Amino acid sequence: MNAFRAYLLLSAVTLACHPLHALEDNLLLKDTVVPWTELGKDFMDRPAPVTEVIEDLVFKSNRDRKKIIAARNLSGEDLEAPDRKTLFGANPFLGRGQISPGFTIPTGAVWQPVTIIYGEMRTGIQSFNNGLVDVNEWANRLDLFGNIYLTPTERIHFGFRPLDREGRFSGYRFGGDGSENGMDHFNGNLRTLYFEGDFGELFPSLDPNDQYSLDYGFAVGRMPITYQDGLLVNDVLDGVGITRASLFLFGASAARLTAFYAWDQIHRGNNRRDPNASLYALSYSADYTASTYELEVVYVDGGDATGGDGFYAGIGQTRRFGKLNSTLRAAFSWALDNETAAVGTGSVFFHQLSRTMDYNDDIVYLDTFLSVDNFTSAARDPAVGGPLGATGVLFEAVGLGGYGAALGNGTPTGSVGFSLGYQHFFDDDKKRQLVAEIGSRWHTQSPGRSGYAAGLRYQQALDQHTILRADGFIGQFDDGQTGQGFRCELSFRF
Repeated sequence: MNAFRAYLLLSAVTLACHPLHALEDNLLLKDTVVPWTELGKDFMDRPAPVTEVIEDLVFKSNRDRKKIIAARNLSGEDLEAPDRKTLFGANPFLGRGQISPGFTIPTGAVWQPVTIIYGEMRTGIQSFNNGLVDVNEWANRLDLFGNIYLTPTERIHFGFRPLDREGRFSGYRFGGDGSENGMDHFNGNLRTLYFEGDFGELFPSLDPNDQYSLDYGFAVGRMPITYQDGLLVNDVLDGVGITRASLFLFGASAARLTAFYAWDQIHRGNNRRDPNASLYALSYSADYTASTYELEVVYVDGGDATGGDGFYAGIGQTRRFGKLNSTLRAAFSWALDNETAAVGTGSVFFHQLSRTMDYNDDIVYLDTFLSVDNFTSAARDPAVGGPLGATGVLFEAVGLGGYGAALGNGTPTGSVGFSLGYQHFFDDDKKRQLVAEIGSRWHTQSPGRSGYAAGLRYQQALDQHTILRADGFIGQFDDGQTGQGFRCELSFRF
């Protein structure tokens, strides 16, 4: 009861900050007017997709075309530019000019295939010591994705992460808990591969007058699934899902209902894969005048070695109070056979509150949580850590190497905690920012480890593709141990 009272006190403080505002405060309208002639003015200066870069390297006429267009824009002369040549589809991403007519498939749909390749390379030097774990390493991660767009609503998506596998990353470890050694986790495994589309658009000849409501969205393959902002499910699963949107149930302005089934690649609540598990889920979300609600129920038919079956449920509300953003979530898990680290019985109550300052674009936030007993997520990828990562900088999993969360992000036993932070933007173009945060976590059930910490995060955009990020924290725990960590990461997005 002490933990519950502490959480109620923290929630009362956040809710007390919700003032009454006029309608114009909710709209947050600005006086700035952007002339239509300025819209898209910097289009040619945008970062080009990888596919466009490859095409420009292959075809000299494409490079000449860019020079002619630049000269035309500068001089105002009517210079004729050659047509752009492509390797990845007749309609380049965000390109200008005549649209290719494509071709018609037997179902009546018109396909205009275009391929886009994109991704992110991350590399970081980091040191982490919380009194229990000591890690000093250089870690790397490459996320490589591709979309084969057949139409605006149908696509094939594929993705690779060749430098990490099951939460282990390629790089080099400098002492710490182990001796110095290289970390080689290269692989060619498909991280994601799925097809998604709309039934009505894929078979337009079945309803040429669009009167039978055949617009069911669907996806099949290996895909990322997130429920309750990752609190309930955050994993990449082999499965199939069917979605019905544009519903108006229970007075909602818009509602969506999804049924999902996964047969493989299910990692249980302890981030370990259960090869014998299957997952069944229903997800419902609805928009109202002031709020958006999310409701999910999940059943996992688990293998005996991991503890067996589990049932899960979550509900969330996101809304705005004047200039305050509020998200409230509750998630529950029940072990139907045996309670283990993979599947447990418990609950988590989670609240996020943030506000943009009146005098600038800085953001202040207060996040609180209460976990009771042994809550476990239905499915969690090894790289995403525990379910409490959204609490703040001091709780999140960085998703790169063995650098952990300062205050932990798992829910092995009951606990209550908070993070209070301030995000400052140094300039108008938002290229530099600093986040300062303090937080604490108290365990109410044994075993558990309580503590408090303070952390900083600095991020700077070096150019249109590259971001420099530095994180650091110090902490103190109830077992007498101290904690500290520092990391510097460079990410390149293409």
